Amino acid sequence: MKVEETTKRLTSYLSFTLNDEEFATNVGSVMSILEMPKITKLPNAPSYMRGIINLRGEVLPVIDIHYKFGLPEAKITSSTCILVMEATVEGQYIRFGILVDSVNEVHDIEPKKILPTPTLGSKYRSDFLEGIYQNSESFIMIVDIEQVLMADEVTVLSTSTPEVIPDEINEQSN
Repeated sequence: MKVEETTKRLTSYLSFTLNDEEFATNVGSVMSILEMPKITKLPNAPSYMRGIINLRGEVLPVIDIHYKFGLPEAKITSSTCILVMEATVEGQYIRFGILVDSVNEVHDIEPKKILPTPTLGSKYRSDFLEGIYQNSESFIMIVDIEQVLMADEVTVLSTSTPEVIPDEINEQSN
């Protein structure tokens, strides 16, 4: 990969909507965008874990990121989709999906244009945000996905998702 391609990738952010608010995450963490598949609920799963899906033979945990921001549970609509993400949290690599209301667009944002997250008056946890970007019409909150996933949650995600999909999950996804 050329240096300019690497730089562009690091400054490109995919924006998405949660309850009419616009958020974005670095495209370097986004592996793909999926239309809403059937999600299999897991018994006794934490409240933020919506369930699991079959992604090309891999069990993928799906997180309702609304919960992490103190928003009402995601309502499934025709625009709802799953961002397949990769992250390294506390030295452990994980792949997971996050449920978003809709995907908007990719923004090229220079690091110097990302403003610090205000500590007063913000209704979202500032430690979940890298900063805020102001485009021509609104503010976009830049999510630090690794901060959203705390260490104990990484343990839950990595131990609750087996490497091989049981036959009944394969059958449900077909």
